[in-house]
Amino acid sequence: VEGLIVTNNGRLSTRLHAATLEKPSSDTIGRTSANKEAVDLGPCPLTEWGQPFDVVAEQAKVRKSPKLPFTWELKAPTEAQDSKSQLEWLGKNADAIKEKMYTHGAVIFRGWELIKNPEGFRAAYEALGMLPCLDPLHAVSARPMVDKKSAVYEAVNKESRANFFIGMHNEFVGTRSPRAAMFVCFKAADEGGEFLLADGRSIFRDVDTHVLKRLYEKKIRYSVMELPFFSFIDTLPEFSRQPLSQIVRAIVEAAVNAKVDFDVALRWLEDSKYDDDAKTLQARAPAQPPVVKHPITGQPTWFCNVHSHSSRLRKQRELQYGTEIFEDGASRINKSDMYYGDDDVISDQDFDHLDQITNNNIKYVAMKPGDAVLLDNYQTMHGRNVFKGQRKHAVTWFA
Repeated sequence: VEGLIVTNNGRLSTRLHAATLEKPSSDTIGRTSANKEAVDLGPCPLTEWGQPFDVVAEQAKVRKSPKLPFTWELKAPTEAQDSKSQLEWLGKNADAIKEKMYTHGAVIFRGWELIKNPEGFRAAYEALGMLPCLDPLHAVSARPMVDKKSAVYEAVNKESRANFFIGMHNEFVGTRSPRAAMFVCFKAADEGGEFLLADGRSIFRDVDTHVLKRLYEKKIRYSVMELPFFSFIDTLPEFSRQPLSQIVRAIVEAAVNAKVDFDVALRWLEDSKYDDDAKTLQARAPAQPPVVKHPITGQPTWFCNVHSHSSRLRKQRELQYGTEIFEDGASRINKSDMYYGDDDVISDQDFDHLDQITNNNIKYVAMKPGDAVLLDNYQTMHGRNVFKGQRKHAVTWFA
């Protein structure tokens, strides 16, 4: 492959896991992998927020430098067209491929016979020396798995959510973030369903400096859950409503915090967002910075899920794609929004600016069986376009 050089860069190599390539005993990788034991998944790593820094000065420095390359395409090599030879090739070139993930944010695999099934996909990421970990959602809810033995989780493929545009986000929940992820296509949608990528380094570069400074200094926090189940309180005698509301909030907050491994604060929404005007408790995660420095490269990168979590931006997309179809109570509960770290409301003008900057940096990646994307979760955001028909994409997270 032109331009591929196996390197041993000192700083980068200290964070790379040793390859665990096993030579197949037959030409059928799926049969070999099926004989392996299930992957032993460790916890998703804690998020590396790093130390505070001068975002204005860093942005000015970035704007004076050449724009960094984003995404690197890796086609199956002509000399390795079957699964066995592709597996061997990946093992030999693992360090160079992972270095491209750091320098370009994501490696897009094209036309690889090896990764057309979960067993071969597992063999591929093991050949690359990636260490799988639990889904960051593990402490909150259970994401369905395509192949539990191979640690392959299902991406958002439900037809009931086909018209739901999944906004750009880094994968993290509370205090945990995988360092990398590999998304794979086992079946493409009949129409749409492209995998979406955005370079957090470019978004950091492009965001208005005043908006960036304001968000960084005040920090941000997300609402991560809404519980619209307490209308009965408003039917009680007026003298009892306020004390009962305080008791209910305290009990539910304690129950939620017992389930998750990060601090959650609950508050009553003043204006219900639901058609039945339900009295609603909203759960908010701790405040955090919208920008971090990459734990390996040291480059500043946008690490903020406003595009996916903002209620305003989701509603704007619903006008274009239609309202999400709710199949169960969980869909109704899992509503999010974004605020300043002190709970102040972010202006519509700032939300719209952040939406425009993010949209300007989205790269649409159409995928088919044999394609995958290995991405650095700190500097590369991901999402999914709306689609029609059946779609089967999956992902494995890495520590």
